[in-house]
Order: sequence, then structure tokens, then C-alpha cells
Amino acid sequence: MPSNETIIAKTLGRAPDRSVNIGAWQFARWRQFIGSYELPALVDPVFVVHVGGKPDTRLWEADQWSKSRSIPGCATIVPAGVSTGWRIDGELDVVTVSVPVDELQRQSAVDQFRAMRFAFADPLGIALTRQILGELFAAQTEERANYIDTLLGALRAHTLRGTTPVADAAFPSTDFSAYRIHQIMNDILAHPEGDHTLEALAQRAGLTPSHFCRVFKKSTGTTPHQYVMKARLDRAQELLGASDMSIAAIADRLGFTSQSHFTRAFRQYAGQTPSGWRHTIQ
Repeated sequence: MPSNETIIAKTLGRAPDRSVNIGAWQFARWRQFIGSYELPALVDPVFVVHVGGKPDTRLWEADQWSKSRSIPGCATIVPAGVSTGWRIDGELDVVTVSVPVDELQRQSAVDQFRAMRFAFADPLGIALTRQILGELFAAQTEERANYIDTLLGALRAHTLRGTTPVADAAFPSTDFSAYRIHQIMNDILAHPEGDHTLEALAQRAGLTPSHFCRVFKKSTGTTPHQYVMKARLDRAQELLGASDMSIAAIADRLGFTSQSHFTRAFRQYAGQTPSGWRHTIQ
């Protein structure tokens, strides 16, 4: 029977960048680019950590692409025996941790891996995973090997312990901020036309504007303003292709200060004017 790593490699058409085993567990880093992928059912459940790349990965669910998107810092659980569909808009950088079913049964942890869970916040999982990746690319020494084994053991224990979201009141302030930022990003994607000023976003996260900017950029690689603008311009492309709305109406609907402001931003983003882009796709 093929391993999870073999199934994923065949789907993506490439081997993992790095992989290491913890007994029967497999830890593998994958980097892939734009496209849609049908992943066959896996042998064992997989704990997926989104460590980098462009924050726009969606899951095929209920006969459409999910409205929520995975971003760096998110985790996903893919149960065994379930085929899944994925859409990547840009570069994807994830780590998969294959969890042996027989060990789940011994640990009485089967239930948490029975159902699909997409793009939930997991600050500890991402921190452990990024540290392991850094060590895998470092010079090989006995001390490094021992340290990697310790980190892998911690990630294994964290995975088995459970990843059920904790109530907001129980979050320490830093983890709570990460959780809130994840929710804010999904809100922006769902309603790009909303009031997404820096002050408003920072207030929702419970942070000062300057601290919010630092945390947001560290999580996503972009500033809050850049993220909002991309969400609005992505929605503008959808409206230009799927509706007869005028350029001025789209600019107003998406919160741009004027049609000229919208046109300048769109040209910088797409390489052509809104009307020119609409003409090329129709």
C-alpha cells in the first residue's frame, strides 16, 4: 500500500523538499505553485501546517471553492479515506505530518481526525514546524539531530493531544491575537468592501495599530493595507468578468475613493485597466 507521501508526490508531480520520519510518522515539506489539485484518499490522517507562500489556498467543499482560505499560520486536518480538492493561487508552502491510525487508536485520539477541519489557527503547531524546518536545513551535527528528535516528539505530542479550538477567554494574549487576526483576514476576504482601516482592524484584534501591523505582516508577509487592496482587486476581477456593472459602480461598491483611484490600483495589480481586462476575458 502506498504511503501518504507517495500519494501526495504523485498528485503534485514532485517529491517533498525535505522529509523525515518519527517511527511510522512522516514529516514532509511541500512547495507547489498555482493550480487545482485532486488529492486521492490518504492511507493515514494528515495534520497540515501552512508555513509560508501566498495566503490564498482554498478547499473544494459543497460543490464549490470554500470562502475561507488557508493562510500561513493555519493548520488543517485531512482524515484518512477522503479524497479532497485544492486550489492554489500562487506559491504554497506546507508541511504534512502523517499520523498512523494504529497509534491514534492506542492514544484514544481517533475522533479528532475523523472529520475534515480546514484552516484553523494553531500558533504552537506552526512554531514547532518552522523550528524543525530551520534545523533540517542547518549543518548536520549530533546535537542538531538530537534537537530535531526532541522537536519532532513535541510536535507529535501536540498533534495527539488535540487541536480543538480553545474558548477565547482561555487564550494567552499572543495566541489570542493570532486567532483574532485569522478571523479578521477571513472577514476581509468575505467582505472586501467593508470598513477596513488600520485603526478599525487593530481595534478588532485588541492591539495598537503599530503592533497590529507588525503581527499581521509577520503572519502573512503583507501589510494590512496590501491585504485589503488585494482582496478588493480580486473581487473586482470577479465582478468585471461576471457582471455588467460599470467601472464606476464597481469602484464605489468596493470602497475605492474614486474611479481613477480604482483604475490606478487595478492597472498596477493586473497590468491593464479594468475595461481592458474585461475585454480580454469576454
